[in-house]
Amino acid sequence: MDIYSSTLSPALDIFTGCYLLVIAVLSIVGNLLVLIMAVKRSSRMKPPELLSVNLAVTDLGAAVAMYPLSVAAAWNHHWLGGDALCLYYALAGFFFGVASIMNLTIMAIVRFVVSLNLQSPNEKIGWRKVKILCLWVWLYGLIWALLPVLGWGRYGPEPFGLSCSLAWGQMKHEGFTFVVSLFTFNLVLPSIIILCCYFGIAIKLFFTYKKSISNINRVPNNVKLHRRLLVIAVLISFGFIVCWTPYAIVSMWSILGDSSSIPPEVSLLPCMFAKSSTVYNPLIYYIFSKSFRREVKQLGSGCLGWGPCHASNTIKDNNISMSHAGDKSKADVLTTLQQFVE
Repeated sequence: MDIYSSTLSPALDIFTGCYLLVIAVLSIVGNLLVLIMAVKRSSRMKPPELLSVNLAVTDLGAAVAMYPLSVAAAWNHHWLGGDALCLYYALAGFFFGVASIMNLTIMAIVRFVVSLNLQSPNEKIGWRKVKILCLWVWLYGLIWALLPVLGWGRYGPEPFGLSCSLAWGQMKHEGFTFVVSLFTFNLVLPSIIILCCYFGIAIKLFFTYKKSISNINRVPNNVKLHRRLLVIAVLISFGFIVCWTPYAIVSMWSILGDSSSIPPEVSLLPCMFAKSSTVYNPLIYYIFSKSFRREVKQLGSGCLGWGPCHASNTIKDNNISMSHAGDKSKADVLTTLQQFVE
């Protein structure tokens, strides 16, 4: 039996290839826009924002390094390149996935630390610390990606035959400790840390905001601010969990149960859903960041000949560093909190 032959119907293969092509285009365009905007406003960028840029790089890397191979394999009804490309694809997927999860975890921790110092402008996370954290994200992902190559864990083709990943069904015994460690340190603990950090930020901002506007009658704005805070906190906290949990469940079932009992079509769905995670963050920026949306529109209209093809460097609503709140006017406090939330 050819392990690299598609177990799906030709029609489903074509549909899968089209789906992955759309995901690839959206991911590449979206994350490139994030990087372009970051370059345009690099002189005004705050150190913690580098983590958002780093996250865009991981998502863009996954889209460029992996998705074209998946599209070609789907339309060919057979994996291309044999064992060598299978190892490359699986290693790249694992590497970028772990790096993204760790980046999101560190972002949550940094934002929580910043929120504890809302009234201490001198206690900020500097460029050196953020650069070290970004480097740690890549090193952490590389270490985990190399472990199966070194013998702890194993890479192999997916059950549906169109891509490669960790060979879950082959790690029932010799790779079980690897699977437990993987899920503990790259799903369970990051999820707990992210949830705790963002709930802590929500509580801290709630009391800071309540104290700042105690004498201002602007209930509609208050409600909007709290609603936006909760929406963004929930999206950031649960975004990657929602994308990757179905894949994790199917993978664990392959380890603990009978992997042959899972139809190829069923194993395909969580894999495709997980790949959509690279599109998620640019969409969030576009939907919830008014400045980012405005700059994207200006860039698009300029490049299409409707105006100057440039993006200004005045985007401020993505900053996650806070300035002194105690000495500001109440209107400035509201503006600052609005910038922090966005």
